[in-house]
Amino acid sequence: MLERRDLIGIAQTGTGKTASFTLPMIEMLSRGRAKARMPRALVLEPTRELADQVAESFNRYSKYSKLSHALLIGGVSMDDQTKKLDRGVDVLIATPGRLLDHFERGRLMLSQVNILVIDEADRMLDMGFIPDVERICKLLPFTRQTLFYSATMPPEIRRLTDQFLHNPVRIEVTRPATTAANITQELVEIPANDWAKREALRRLIRENEATLTNAIVFCNRKRDVDVVAKSLTKHGFDAAPIHGDLDQSVRTKTLDKFRAGELKILVASDVAARGLDVPSVSHIFNFDVPIHADDYVHRIGRTGRAGRSGLALMLTTPRDAKYVDFIEKLIGNKLTRRSMTDIEVREDRAPRRDQHKGRDRNKDRGGKRHDRRPPDGKFHDQVAGTDPVREAQVAASAPNPAILDAPLPESRPERRHEAKVHEPSVHDSRAHDSKAQEPKAHEAKAYEPRPHREKKPQGKSPRQGTPEKEPVDKSQLPAFLFRKVRLPQD
Repeated sequence: MLERRDLIGIAQTGTGKTASFTLPMIEMLSRGRAKARMPRALVLEPTRELADQVAESFNRYSKYSKLSHALLIGGVSMDDQTKKLDRGVDVLIATPGRLLDHFERGRLMLSQVNILVIDEADRMLDMGFIPDVERICKLLPFTRQTLFYSATMPPEIRRLTDQFLHNPVRIEVTRPATTAANITQELVEIPANDWAKREALRRLIRENEATLTNAIVFCNRKRDVDVVAKSLTKHGFDAAPIHGDLDQSVRTKTLDKFRAGELKILVASDVAARGLDVPSVSHIFNFDVPIHADDYVHRIGRTGRAGRSGLALMLTTPRDAKYVDFIEKLIGNKLTRRSMTDIEVREDRAPRRDQHKGRDRNKDRGGKRHDRRPPDGKFHDQVAGTDPVREAQVAASAPNPAILDAPLPESRPERRHEAKVHEPSVHDSRAHDSKAQEPKAHEAKAYEPRPHREKKPQGKSPRQGTPEKEPVDKSQLPAFLFRKVRLPQD
């Protein structure tokens, strides 16, 4: 690195990759001065925890130098980060997302970056950060020095190194995707049941309680992280969860307690599997078999660091056989197996996702189902039939013309609102007489039936004669249109 050549570093986790680029960087940047919003070195990390860990290492190594650094991660305020950038920093340690946020807002310029470090490049690929990394590399000067560090080297990472590295030096401490020899690995075969897996995990923790100083339990899904942590806490174990959905302050507080020895068991997703440096982790429990074989190497790499011995146990079910074969093929070793078949299989009490949540409307408070339909099976008295209507039934339902021609009894229209009673005056009587002589046009118009208009046939001109009027079928019209109404006479 001191020769200013591009570098590809492949080594196991816990072999000091962070110090291998931090110490030479301090030596190379000791001559010079940082400018406002123009860092001289950039370190990209896939997770917030790993970026915070590198920042602590840089702060420790640069204790007797005048170099400054800034940490740009999500989940914290951007104002404090902006103030540090305005003062000028030598080394910028960031995650790709927050770095691009500051750049797009004009708070950061990358034209003076001379050293680029991409740590845990394979994890960048798994988390979908490769497009952001490619964009960041295009924003940097062409004459920069680029350093790639990773424990594994998939083909996609090789393509990225061929694109952005110039004649790199490849340094391999060990071959890619290998595990340390001081880590004891073992498979525990159990029945395929969630409750049985949690019971097996509790048994394994009790079996190794004499040598267990602290441990990490890895799960594939964030939902399982919360469930397992809650189950361990319920049975008296000192456990806490950590995953990507938690707030950054909660994640930082949990990790600090685990590093300080105040927390014994950390239940985590793969967000904590890459690069976290906790020196005294004695046991690793894989609650789920990792889907990607590379994740297994990073998970068990949290123990056995700096020459210490460690123990890694993995719970497997018959449906995980395919993923176990991938892991054994990757590491090149056959894992030791033992079975735990004396576990009672129980069903979870919690409802499944597809089940209805809340109280069923068709059940009463006692839990018994009841039918809301009436005894006769009908919700009301009149139900329309589905049988076709015959012509005889239509003729029988036609209105009787004798009933239509019968005169209606004289009835006085009801008044909805009673008028106020007051004594008539002379002016009121004159106004009343004048209004009585006027015809009530609106009343006559209301009772006058609307004449029936015949449509003119299309395609015939008026010279050919008017067509004969078709008889009106009174059975198809409302009955009130044919009642005789007496109009008021003047």
